[in-house]
Amino acid sequence: MQTECSADLFGFAPVEGHKVVAAFDGGTMTSEAGAMLLGATDKQIRLIERFAGCFNDYRDADLVVHEVAGLVGQRVFGIALGYEDLIDHDRLRHDPVMAVLGGKLAARRKDCAPLAGKSTLNRLELSREEPTGYYKISYDAAAIEGLFVDLFLDAHAPPPQITLDLDATDDPLHGHQEERFFHGYYDAYCYLPLYVFCGRHLLAAKLRPANIDASAGSVEEMARIVMQIRRRWPKVRILLRADSGFAREALMTWCENNGVDFLFGLAKNSRLVGEIAAELTAAQEQSQKTEKPARRFKDFLWQTRNSWSRQRRVVAKAEWTAAKANPRFVVTSLAREEHEARHLYEKLYCARGEMENRIKECQLDLYADRTSAHTIRANQLRLWFASMAYVLICALRRRGLAHTQFARASCGTIRLKLLKIGALVRTSVRRVKLAMPSAFPHQAEYRAAHAALTAAAA
Repeated sequence: MQTECSADLFGFAPVEGHKVVAAFDGGTMTSEAGAMLLGATDKQIRLIERFAGCFNDYRDADLVVHEVAGLVGQRVFGIALGYEDLIDHDRLRHDPVMAVLGGKLAARRKDCAPLAGKSTLNRLELSREEPTGYYKISYDAAAIEGLFVDLFLDAHAPPPQITLDLDATDDPLHGHQEERFFHGYYDAYCYLPLYVFCGRHLLAAKLRPANIDASAGSVEEMARIVMQIRRRWPKVRILLRADSGFAREALMTWCENNGVDFLFGLAKNSRLVGEIAAELTAAQEQSQKTEKPARRFKDFLWQTRNSWSRQRRVVAKAEWTAAKANPRFVVTSLAREEHEARHLYEKLYCARGEMENRIKECQLDLYADRTSAHTIRANQLRLWFASMAYVLICALRRRGLAHTQFARASCGTIRLKLLKIGALVRTSVRRVKLAMPSAFPHQAEYRAAHAALTAAAA
């Protein structure tokens, strides 16, 4: 295949007497023009600057070509735009929009591009706790963890109540990464990251090995997050919500001792099912009469024989569906006077399923499962890069797209519809002009987002 700019690379059937040809000879162009919205959003929340502040740079300042803020921003913007692999940056480093986002239109040396290539970014990801002769940038894990909560707190005025959702998920591994283990439930070698969300806001993404209980480390994570929230919002009421993997004595006791409410799924057993035998029978009789699923609810105090230190409120759903019983249970600290059984289960507990969509966004749209480095420390940083890209797009949606059709769109949809825009780039002494297509179908939403972000900056 000819690669010269003047060659016609592709030919198509004539259209009204015209031969249609295509070639890569458009000059300085970009396919990422919409990313200027990400840059405007970042100026509002200062995510890249604050994230870069969590790194320690031990390089000789006189020899540094690519600053830490530039490296961090390049990685986060790249993931947000759909470039999850480091090798992508050997081409992306020459993209004019990425250069604008990085704040550096020209390289400091003639033999360099404005942005870093895969090797420099790889050294950033493989940083050590203590600098070495080759790896001279390290990250402060506690500072990064705290930044996620700070970004959440900065986004809101103090509300009367918040709900924090916890969940563990699988991060499949296909190599021999450090601390990989086989997980029987997921039937694969994987990590078992812990996520904490408040609505769409990501508060924690903790990478863990898979040979642990789903709730392992949750007490420490919640103690850290709750303390940080209450430092800013001392009067806020906090509810923890999770599935049965988190209904553990240690976490429930911590909640009770620290004034935090909880609502957790509870794994069924023969004793619990026996407790709602009458309700299951009634549901079965109704289902057989109506030929539709039927359910009853029961509210009672419950204590295990050995593992629980006290009685706790349990709400049971006695459901009969598809010609079989489908009992479900939750345990909570919330009082009956505040939430009756049906409302507690159907409206409050079942709403935790929305968190599954947030995890899918992180893993499918922002590539949070690309943990192919050898060490768990490097893979944790990769997870945080993807998580910061998620936070950035969520901020764009919240600040710029609230009154558009994309107000509730997924990160992948926002990228496809608003960020991946082709444009001709013209650079003069005083400005960079992005000439975007006149036929772009979402001009109104783009203009609205730009106006909202500009107004917020004024």
